[in-house]
Amino acid sequence: MTADLSQLVKAYDVRGVVPDQWDEPLAELFGAAFVQVTGADAIVIGHDMRPSSPGLSRAFARGAAARGVDVTEIGLCSTDQLYYASGALGLPGAMFTASHNPAQYNGIKMCRAGAAPVGQDTGLSEIRRLAETWLDSGAPASDATPGTITRRDTLDDYAAYLRALVDLTSIRPLKVVVDAGNGMGGHTVPTVFTGLPLELVPMYFELDGTFPNHEANPLDPANIVDLQKRVREEGADLGLAFDGDADRCFVVDERGEPVSPSAITALVAARELDKHGGGMVIHNLITSWSVPEVVREHGGTPVRTRVGHSFIKAEMAASGAIFGGEHSAHYYFRDFWNADTGMLAALHVLAALGGQDGPLSGLVAEYDRYAGSGEINSTVDDQAARLAAVRAAYEGREGVEFDELDGLTVTIGDTWFNVRPSNTEPLLRLNAEAPDEATMAKLRDEVLKLIRS
Repeated sequence: MTADLSQLVKAYDVRGVVPDQWDEPLAELFGAAFVQVTGADAIVIGHDMRPSSPGLSRAFARGAAARGVDVTEIGLCSTDQLYYASGALGLPGAMFTASHNPAQYNGIKMCRAGAAPVGQDTGLSEIRRLAETWLDSGAPASDATPGTITRRDTLDDYAAYLRALVDLTSIRPLKVVVDAGNGMGGHTVPTVFTGLPLELVPMYFELDGTFPNHEANPLDPANIVDLQKRVREEGADLGLAFDGDADRCFVVDERGEPVSPSAITALVAARELDKHGGGMVIHNLITSWSVPEVVREHGGTPVRTRVGHSFIKAEMAASGAIFGGEHSAHYYFRDFWNADTGMLAALHVLAALGGQDGPLSGLVAEYDRYAGSGEINSTVDDQAARLAAVRAAYEGREGVEFDELDGLTVTIGDTWFNVRPSNTEPLLRLNAEAPDEATMAKLRDEVLKLIRS
C-alpha cells in the first residue's frame, strides 16, 4: 500500500484510488482513529454500491469495534440515509463512498452524532494525524472489551421521515423520470416514492459501481443527456438525476431543460419560509442573486457564506437557519439535522409542481431571474498572481466593489463575478452573473481573458 494521507484527506472526506492508495488495513486504522477522536462508544456505518465499499466499511467497523465501540451497520444506503441514521440514532457516522467521482475511487464521509460535520477544524486533521502515526506500527492495543457489530435496516424509516416533512397527499398525478446513474438513488427512490401519486420512469436503477452508462455526476452536462432525451420522449412532467451517493439531486423541466440549482434553492427556500413563518436561509456566495431576493420577499433573512458544506452546516448550526442551498445542488434542512439531502429537495419540487396546474418551466421562471455562466475552471501556474491581476484590472473603475470572503468577488452595478482558487488543483474557478445572456457573456469572456493571459 502507498498512501499520502495529506493528499487523501480533503475538507470533509478521505478519498483515494483503490487499492493503491486506499485499502482495508488503512480503513481499519481510520476506524480506530475516528472513535478515539470522537470519543464515541457507538457508531453507525453505511456504504454505497462501489465494489470496494463493503470491504472498506467492514474494515472500518473492525477498527472501531477493537477499541470497545459498538457498531451498527446499515449496509447499502445513500449518504443522506446515513445522516438520517446518525441523527435518529444519535450516533457518529461514517459513509463509504466517493460520491460522484469515477469508479476507481473511494472514500469516507464522516460526521459526529446528529449528523454534525467532521471538518479540518472539527476532528478531521486529528484523525489524519493519528492514522499517519499508526501507518507503520498499527493502532496501539486497547484494554477495552471489543464492541459488537450488528446490522440494522433504516431505509423504510428514512423514507417515512422524509415523507412526513413534505405534504404530497393532495398533489395532482405527475410523471417523473429518475436517472439514478447506477448509484444509490436506485436503492432509495423506489421506497421514498412508494404510495405517492407519481408515475415513476426509472433509468439506470441497477446498482453498479463501475457506472456502465455514464458517470454519476449530474453537474457535468454530458451526464444528463440521456435524462433530457427520456423526459421529452415520455412527455414527463420533470426529470430528476442523482449523483453516486444520492445526496445531490438535479432537476430538468418538462422540455428537458436543466433547472439551475439556484432556482431550486430559491423555490425550496420560499416553501420553507412559508412553512416556518420566516427565518434565516443560508446560501453560498456564488448562488444567484435570485436567492437572497426571494428569501427577502418571503419574509426571511439571507445569510451569505463561503463555498463548501462545512461552512454551510456550521452557519446553519450557529444561526438556527431553516434551510441552506449551494450552486452544486446540495440542499440543507434544519429539519434534517442541518444535513444535506437531495431527496428532500426533490420532494419539495414535486409538491410545488403538483400543487398547481402549470409546467415546471413556468413555475421556476419566478425563481430564475438572471443569466449565469456556471462554474468555469482554468488551469493556471500561479493562482495568487492571476487573482491579483484580475483585481488590478478592475481597481479604480467607478462603482466597482470588491469582496474577499472566498476568493475574489467583484460587483459592477447589476453584474458580478467570483474567482476562487481550488484547494486541491492548480485551478481558478469563475462564476459570473448578469441580467441577460449577452451582458453575462461579455463579462465572462473579459474575466477569462484576464485569468488565462
